[in-house]
Amino acid sequence: MEPHPPSAPPPRQTQSYLRELFQTRRLRPKNKLGQNFLIDLNVLDFVVRMAELTRADLVLEVGTGTGGLTGRLAERAGAVLSVEIDRDFHELAREALGPPEHVRLLLADVLKNKNHLNPNVLATLDEMRQTYRPQHLKLVANLPYAVATPVISNLLLSELPLERMVVMVQWEIAERLAARPGNKDYGALSVLVQAIADVEILRKLPPAIFWPRPQVASAIVRVAPNAEKRARVPDLPRLRIFLRDLYAHRRKNLRGGLLALAGHPFDKPTVDAKLAELGYKGTERAETLTVEQHLALCESFNLSTKDTKEHEEERREES
Repeated sequence: MEPHPPSAPPPRQTQSYLRELFQTRRLRPKNKLGQNFLIDLNVLDFVVRMAELTRADLVLEVGTGTGGLTGRLAERAGAVLSVEIDRDFHELAREALGPPEHVRLLLADVLKNKNHLNPNVLATLDEMRQTYRPQHLKLVANLPYAVATPVISNLLLSELPLERMVVMVQWEIAERLAARPGNKDYGALSVLVQAIADVEILRKLPPAIFWPRPQVASAIVRVAPNAEKRARVPDLPRLRIFLRDLYAHRRKNLRGGLLALAGHPFDKPTVDAKLAELGYKGTERAETLTVEQHLALCESFNLSTKDTKEHEEERREES
């Protein structure tokens, strides 16, 4: 990537700055969109450091907000695509950030639906990749709570060559992403993400460093896609549906959960025989199994995605 000319530094978005800005613009943060703005500038700098940005990077940000993080990304990255669903904040960020050519502010919902990214976002990313020819693609964002899980999982399951994600998420989501077998937070999300990526919680964040202050703690999480892990998973969409169905019956033991899978053609003797082949009694609970054991289960109960009710629902949703 060619170096881009320096732009004016972004304003220091402290709580007093944001209060005055919102009062002037007659704006109110929308709780339903998860609009909680980071006002601890040291934490903002920490996020950017953990992203290890260079001019060879194209960065995707979800949730432009007032542009505080966007401006810092623009200072270091070769190009930035920042997506914002709220028109008022999209316009505010455009005014605050000015006209740097290497920053694209897109007014859009990053999601088409809970299982798919917005095609317009993907098309814009592809266009920027063709234009800037980055060596790395990274997600760096203060993710709105409502979309954090589908954004992370859909990006991981996409064909985009993501090098890493450094994101702020609700503490509960961070615990689920990094949970180990036997932990109460371990479930479908934990297995899916850890099956194809390495996860690390970098820092826990108290509510007081955001404005408006949320009711819960947050965390900075790094998710690094792992090509070696991904090569072990022949059908990612099938794994996603298998895990979602299996953990829809979390109170059941492993045998019961497998018998309750959507579209499952197997009877109890067949399920027991398959479990015995894998060395399981069937009385275990799915959340005690390792990621590798989940992958083996998915392959043993080898249903293609088209054989599940969930897949049929997704097809109707797309049409």
